[in-house]
Amino acid sequence: EAAEAEAIATTIKEYAPLLIPGLLQTEAYARAVFRAYQPTATEAVIDELVEARLDRAHLLDDPTKPLLWTVLDEAVLRREAGSPAVMAEALRHVAAMIRRHRIIVQVLPFSAGAHAAMNGSLKLMSFEDAPPLAYLQGPETGLLEDAPATVARHELTYDLLAASALSPEASLALIESVAEDCAHEDQP
Repeated sequence: EAAEAEAIATTIKEYAPLLIPGLLQTEAYARAVFRAYQPTATEAVIDELVEARLDRAHLLDDPTKPLLWTVLDEAVLRREAGSPAVMAEALRHVAAMIRRHRIIVQVLPFSAGAHAAMNGSLKLMSFEDAPPLAYLQGPETGLLEDAPATVARHELTYDLLAASALSPEASLALIESVAEDCAHEDQP
């Protein structure tokens, strides 16, 4: 249901505390994440999951819709998935999307301390002809909320996160810096 809603959303605002959001993942990053989730899965299962993840990313092929605004916790940049080379590629992909003005990304630095979404990820979706939704995700589960008061509470949470995060320009600089650090770590 959440993926179907995402496909018709005009605006997606997402707070990612641990992982690069699925719409922004590279193939190698997605593969590393799915392998970590399912260490004993066959390659065919992992291939199927990665293909589905990359298919979802085609939502961003349109140059303007949906508007994607993501707040990444600094942990997303620092937690290695796969290898330093995989992380460098993944972070460079995010940076390239920012530089093409396709997405807005802010990084919530560790120095921000405790914040309004310490309990997990959050995705808000707005639509042209439907009320907004909030999607909360945890291990092996997800909850799609449509109650106006609940969605409004999650919108406030997102606004507080964005207010505590680095500016988009400072966030891009940090993402590119961490990508370079990862690339250098991968050198012999």
